[in-house]
Amino acid sequence: MTNNITEAKRYLANAKEILSEKAGKEDGYYQDGKYVKMAGNSAYSGVLVALDGLFGIKKKGRKTVDWYQGELAKLDKKMLNKFNAAYELLHLSMGYDGVLNAKIAVLGFEEADSIISWVAQKMGVDQ
Repeated sequence: MTNNITEAKRYLANAKEILSEKAGKEDGYYQDGKYVKMAGNSAYSGVLVALDGLFGIKKKGRKTVDWYQGELAKLDKKMLNKFNAAYELLHLSMGYDGVLNAKIAVLGFEEADSIISWVAQKMGVDQ
């Protein structure tokens, strides 16, 4: 399951790289929504990869967001709140809507990193 954490961090690093190299930031806003969408989807996928490792999901294909919320609600309400924020910021605002405000990306990445670190700690994986 260490691979899930490594893979999740790779997704997050790729998302940051996409924004820094391709989205073109000016005055706190990205200039290309296409790359914002790519970065948001990549970072959110990283969160799901980490959670899949924690919940023991081995096959491809995703559970619904409701399923992840239900599983997190059983484990840790604080992490449920972080997951909901990551879902809103990364998946919906960035991934679907392509919101150009760079602060959205910063907040979303912070939530994603926090979730991935929590999963690593729960799984006993050194970071």
